[in-house]
Amino acid sequence: MLEVKTLDKPDERRDYPRGHLEAVHMTGLDFAVATFEPGWRWSESVAPIAGTDSCQIHHNGYVVSGRLHIRMNDGGEGEVGPGDVFVCPPGHDAWVVGDEQCVVYDFAGSMAKEYAKKD
Repeated sequence: MLEVKTLDKPDERRDYPRGHLEAVHMTGLDFAVATFEPGWRWSESVAPIAGTDSCQIHHNGYVVSGRLHIRMNDGGEGEVGPGDVFVCPPGHDAWVVGDEQCVVYDFAGSMAKEYAKKD
């Protein structure tokens, strides 16, 4: 069975300080579009919602615009920007670099299902 959805009409939207997430849920795919405004930082904007010291979501992402700096709990760190495809395991903090909004597409599934969800 063919399933088609548009990002113009997501199944759900979750707002958090300095950003939001829009998700579509389909058979075999939970897809998220995360928007992070300048000044967004996971440890400040999402940690209070998640109740953890670091992000525990696995990400398979593609950066559409803007830049994110990611710091792993083990001390490793790097930056992703437009056109970058990345895999980031649980256990990290991240923040927007610069004055441009950062938009990330996430295909891993857990972001669309669990990220910044107030249960």
